Amino acid sequence: MQFKHPEVLYALFLLLIPIFIHLFQLRRFQKVDFTNVAFLKKVTIQTRKSSQLKKWLTLLLRLLALAFIILAFAQPFTASVNALNTEKETVLYIDNSFSMQAKGANGPLLQRALQQLYEQSRTDSRISWFTNTDTYRDVSSQDFKGEILSVSYTPNQLSPEEVLLKAGQLFSNSQTAEKRLLYISDLQFKGTLPEIQEDITLEIVQPKPVSIQNVAIDTAYVASKNATTTKLNVRLSGVGEIATAVPVSLYNNGTLIAKIAANLSESKSTTISFDIENPSGFKGKLEINDPNLQYDNSLYFTINNPKKIKVLSINEVNSDFLTRLFEQPEFDYTRQQANNLNYNMIPDQDFVILNEIKSIPPSLANALTSFLDGGGSLMIIPSIDADINSYNNLLQSVGMGGFSELAVQEKNISQIVFAHPLYASVFEKQVVNFQYPKVNAYFITASKATSALKFEDGKPFILQNEKVYLSTAPINTGNSNFQSSPLIVPTFYNMALQSLPLANLYYENTKQNTFAIPIRLTQDEILQIKDSISSFIPLQQTKANQVLITTLDEPRNSGNYEVVKDEETIEGISFNYDRSESRLQYLQADDWENARTYNSVESMFDSIADENAINSFWKWFVIFAVVFLVLELLVLKFFKN
Repeated sequence: MQFKHPEVLYALFLLLIPIFIHLFQLRRFQKVDFTNVAFLKKVTIQTRKSSQLKKWLTLLLRLLALAFIILAFAQPFTASVNALNTEKETVLYIDNSFSMQAKGANGPLLQRALQQLYEQSRTDSRISWFTNTDTYRDVSSQDFKGEILSVSYTPNQLSPEEVLLKAGQLFSNSQTAEKRLLYISDLQFKGTLPEIQEDITLEIVQPKPVSIQNVAIDTAYVASKNATTTKLNVRLSGVGEIATAVPVSLYNNGTLIAKIAANLSESKSTTISFDIENPSGFKGKLEINDPNLQYDNSLYFTINNPKKIKVLSINEVNSDFLTRLFEQPEFDYTRQQANNLNYNMIPDQDFVILNEIKSIPPSLANALTSFLDGGGSLMIIPSIDADINSYNNLLQSVGMGGFSELAVQEKNISQIVFAHPLYASVFEKQVVNFQYPKVNAYFITASKATSALKFEDGKPFILQNEKVYLSTAPINTGNSNFQSSPLIVPTFYNMALQSLPLANLYYENTKQNTFAIPIRLTQDEILQIKDSISSFIPLQQTKANQVLITTLDEPRNSGNYEVVKDEETIEGISFNYDRSESRLQYLQADDWENARTYNSVESMFDSIADENAINSFWKWFVIFAVVFLVLELLVLKFFKN
């Protein structure tokens, strides 16, 4: 037991006063003579005994009454160490990711948690709190109640480690403050459970859905296409028991086009196909009706009018292999001889290939440098008889270093940089038994550019610096068998595709996305992205023949959008939410070391309230003091001497 005013306890010395009074026996008995002495002696003895008992009983009751009055003024109480700490900091994290749409025993997990937080917040408290998207520092309870019920779902999701880092930024640097993090999340599987700081108390409420069951549209992609029809594959996945077939509807600009049933009862994933006729300008939407998670029931996509990537090869050797590669529907391929080159064609291209020309004249080097400045891409394949000085003038101007000499030595091209953008989506796994091509001679180069392909000794074969690619060896059939290698197709094909990154079927909202719009803008013109209710101006970089657009945090909602210039629609673009939360895989709060777990928000707040409670007892001491005073009065009045 502790006392709010312990200095009052010095008043207990006052208890000596009634003790002294009683010891001095201020009230004395007087002797009276009677004739019957024996009888009087007996009465005197009985009276003295009775009076002595009454005196000590009165003394005891007075001492107790006075002691309890003094103790009441000292205000005794009991409390834990945390309750006595006046420096208390509370940070609340609310997981508002899409997985919190799942149904709990009392409705959607997030909505139930928000309602409980609204009801449990105290009017005299201040709190810092944050969600996956918003942060509020040191707000009053009134402001907290004004905001908490308006928290909405978001595609953003923080991992446990990110939550702890963000919470640490909201706590002060005080070494004595009691820091408490209230963590409300279903703990969707993302990352691991990190170690908790020693000065932070972690309280977790992990609401759980009543049923682990969900059907999601995972993705859609073009499987094949011809002049009139595009085959669209749609992959669906399911979690839990799915007894019936799931109807999948296909819409174009809001009009139902087709509907197919997907069977997920035997397998947890399946792929269905739609044949779309004349798909140019198709503003698509795929939709299912699943009562569990709602966000993954729709997937938007756009099939724009086909745009061809312009490819130009400048040759002094046979270029038939380039013709076979680029005479495809997605390319507009042109080849010219170096001695009869039309320089006016270069600025209009997206991808230019220097195919083993012996010397690069300054006029061509200047034209290619301007072409790169305008956003184009360049691949340089040297000639076995290359004029090294003319090559180095161009290579140094575009940041590719330079050649030193020709090394006549057979080498295998045996190291593929699988993480390089040219090959990132080519191989399902890293190949170790590949039949690698070889070269008979190559140029020794000193360059800090990134390698995409390497020789067996680690020296570079194909280098990249931004939008410039360089081969360190001629690839004609006399020097190399690279033209007949399977590697040549993804290498040159992806170089061309990345020279003009046309918009995909769709993009994900929460990722950084970059795509090109093949349009020429004047200095003051900009592009916007909008739908029927909102619009925003994305990051954009204007090039000679294209505009590179980058989206970051916008748009926040999934749907079909349009890229517009002065209210004129240029092309469509679609965005969808990330599907990772559809799997309904959870971490377990009980596995988090040094964290305290609760079944509900109410139980968490009740536990915190009990821990911070200060139990005061002064009223009880006043009551007991009054009781002892009343007992003293009764003793004085009714106790016979």
